[in-house]
Amino acid sequence: MTSVPIRLAVVAPASNADPEKVQRGVERLRGLGHSVTMMPHVLTQAWPYFAATPEQRLADLHGAFADPEIDAVICIRGGYGSNYLLECLDLELLRRNPKPFIGYSDHTAIATWMLDQAGVPVLHGPMVAADFSRGDGVDLLSFAAALGGEAYRLSSESGVRALQPGTARGVLHGGCLSLLTASLGTRFAAQTEGKLLFLEDLAEKPYQIDRMLRQMKLAGKLEGVRGIIFGEMLDCASPGSPADLTERVILTVLEWFSGPIAYGLRSGHVSRGNVTLPFGVEAELVVDMEGTELRVGPRAGGVQETQ
Repeated sequence: MTSVPIRLAVVAPASNADPEKVQRGVERLRGLGHSVTMMPHVLTQAWPYFAATPEQRLADLHGAFADPEIDAVICIRGGYGSNYLLECLDLELLRRNPKPFIGYSDHTAIATWMLDQAGVPVLHGPMVAADFSRGDGVDLLSFAAALGGEAYRLSSESGVRALQPGTARGVLHGGCLSLLTASLGTRFAAQTEGKLLFLEDLAEKPYQIDRMLRQMKLAGKLEGVRGIIFGEMLDCASPGSPADLTERVILTVLEWFSGPIAYGLRSGHVSRGNVTLPFGVEAELVVDMEGTELRVGPRAGGVQETQ
């Protein structure tokens, strides 16, 4: 699968990043044939851990979407701070310029809001400093397919495996579990009903995952969900506990859920090869104890399989 060169704008809606990692990531993207524009405040730092002031970060984000010379917007890293932008996001501007927004982690806060309210295509996938700066940081096939709007499938090579069998079809949605739960009780909470829900996180202990899933359930955010795919759940373990404790906890807290459940898809906080998932796109989840697939895009049978 060949990546079609596009014009990317680099933004930093949350925390700052190591300038050397940003530069390495930018060079990698340019090496793939993409044009890269750094927005003005990408390398700015604001006390105590932000990439810039909320006003500067918002101006960069709005500027990237408003620029007709930009095809997609990609973040440098997550960290913390995207929620400062929520109340002032210009939804009408985004509706007029619904170009792909690429990021994960803290950006779940704004990505789900932009998708739900303005139809902005969200690619839950690799960021400039966090992933493209690493030699093994990106699954290039899924990145190219998602950017190109092509159908593709993800199976064991992407880490995904069965927890609870079944088949479900729906629109992909979700993101970082702790950010999704943080939005509950606000008008910015994600609209998950009827969706195929992807959930991932980093360094959360099994009981914390239990608590967040319970919170999602009690808030009604798992009602009508057709299937659930968990990420790699990197470092989500308790020292001295069984290696599969997190998986067992998930099955216990979701024992009432009748749809398919998959686990291990490397998207977001991952050890290597960050897989890109296009939220807002139709997909089919087929969970079988002998093999599990997530087919992304309409009529996904027979499409390119990513590594």
